[in-house]
Amino acid sequence: MSIEAQIPDHHLLRLEELLDDPALPQAMRLDECQGYLCAALSGPQPIPESQWLEEVLGCPEEPGNEVARQAADLLRRLASGLEAELASGKPLLLLLYPEDEDEDAASDYVPWCEGYLRGVDTATDDWFDFLGANDDHPDSDEVAYLDEQLFPLYLLVGDAEKAAREANEEWPAGEELEQVREECEDQLPQAVSNIYRFWLAQRGVGTIRRQAPKVGRNDACPCGSGRKYKRCCGAAAS
Repeated sequence: MSIEAQIPDHHLLRLEELLDDPALPQAMRLDECQGYLCAALSGPQPIPESQWLEEVLGCPEEPGNEVARQAADLLRRLASGLEAELASGKPLLLLLYPEDEDEDAASDYVPWCEGYLRGVDTATDDWFDFLGANDDHPDSDEVAYLDEQLFPLYLLVGDAEKAAREANEEWPAGEELEQVREECEDQLPQAVSNIYRFWLAQRGVGTIRRQAPKVGRNDACPCGSGRKYKRCCGAAAS
């Protein structure tokens, strides 16, 4: 089942208009909203609806705010569609804006990823603490798997590079970095579905199967820097 099966295009366009309405000055953009909801629906426990609605709208859903009410109704439908698509295990159809107004402009992944990581940060239970992550002990399979799936997000928002620069460590550049970035863009739609299904398994709802070798925090970073993952792209997950 796809998002379109639950949210027709004209409803997505209407939601986009509502989120941009002056009555909701603190609301997320549609791309940020989708990213945030994907994380809010994942985790040890989903973020409660009342909480994620307030985060997305930038305000509580109050009876007197008709714009907020309409947006909330569409957001509930969007969340329901996302749950179905994420549970299918197929790559998620990402709602992305172009980087600029040029008709040939590349898609801008940063706001989407920032929205997702905001959802991770606002979760009631810290994802890695819940799994018992500890840099002084070997990674469990669960921690390593989550590290692996979150890698594209941390690279695309620049957190991994920032951590490397602060540690005065080398960072790939030029064509090498561009290749890694493109690979992460390609991996992202499947990664967010994998993360959702991972947490379903942790809640005892389903199971997961690893489709690639795990990348542990003490393993070489897949970006090719030569450093340990926990000291490079995995630093943001610590």
